[in-house]
Amino acid sequence: MSDAPSRPRQLAFDLPVDSRHGVEDFLVGPSNEAAYGLVESWPRWPDAWLRLTGPEGAGKTHLAAIWARMAHAWTIPARDLADEKVPHLVSGGALVIEDCDAAPFDEPALFHLMNAIKARGGHLLLTARTPPDLWGLRVPDLLSRLRLAPSATIEPPDDGLLRAVLVKLFIDRQLVVDTAVIDTLALRMERSFAAARQVVDRLDRVALERGRRVTRPLVQEVLAELFPQEPG
Repeated sequence: MSDAPSRPRQLAFDLPVDSRHGVEDFLVGPSNEAAYGLVESWPRWPDAWLRLTGPEGAGKTHLAAIWARMAHAWTIPARDLADEKVPHLVSGGALVIEDCDAAPFDEPALFHLMNAIKARGGHLLLTARTPPDLWGLRVPDLLSRLRLAPSATIEPPDDGLLRAVLVKLFIDRQLVVDTAVIDTLALRMERSFAAARQVVDRLDRVALERGRRVTRPLVQEVLAELFPQEPG
C-alpha cells in the first residue's frame, strides 16, 4: 500500500458563470434556424405578437434577450403579470413575457395587455416550453388568440449544434477540454440543451473538487452518475 498522501479535495463555490446572451453568442443550427430567423425578422412580424416554444435550456431566454435588445423591450416572467401593471408594461412599446407555462398567471391581464400592445402598434414575445393548449388556460378568448399567434419552435439539437453548445458551455466556464471530451459527451449523453448544461456544470464542480482537468475518464464517470440508464 502506498504511503503517498491523497490529494485534498477543494471546495466548489457557486461562482457566477459568464453566460453571454449577445447575438454573436447564439449558435444557429437546423434545430433553431427557423426560430432565429423569425425573431430576427422583427419588426416585420406577421402579427403584433410571437410565441417562442422549446424545451428547457434550448435557448429561448437567449433568443428573447437578443430581441429585447433589438426592440428595447422590457422582460418579465408571466407570474408577475397583473392588470394594474398593464399600462406601465405597454408604455415601452415592446415586451418579453417569459415562462408562460411555468405557473398560473393573471389571464385577463395578458388578454388586456395583448389588446393594448396591438392598439399601440407595439410587439410582444412570449416564451414557453409547451403550446398554449397545455398551459391550463381558463379564458377561452385568450387561448384562441394564443393558438392563432405566429409561433417559432426550437427543436432538440442535431449533432453539430450539440457539440458547438458543449464547447461554448465549457468556454463560458473558462474550461479547456480536448476534442475527445466533446466527442465522448456528444455520443453518450442525452441529446438536449438542458442535459448539456447539467453535465458541464457537474464536470466543472467535480474537476474543481478534485483539482483535476476534465478528461474522458472523468466524463465517463459523470455520465454514469447523471444518466445511470445509459452504459457509463
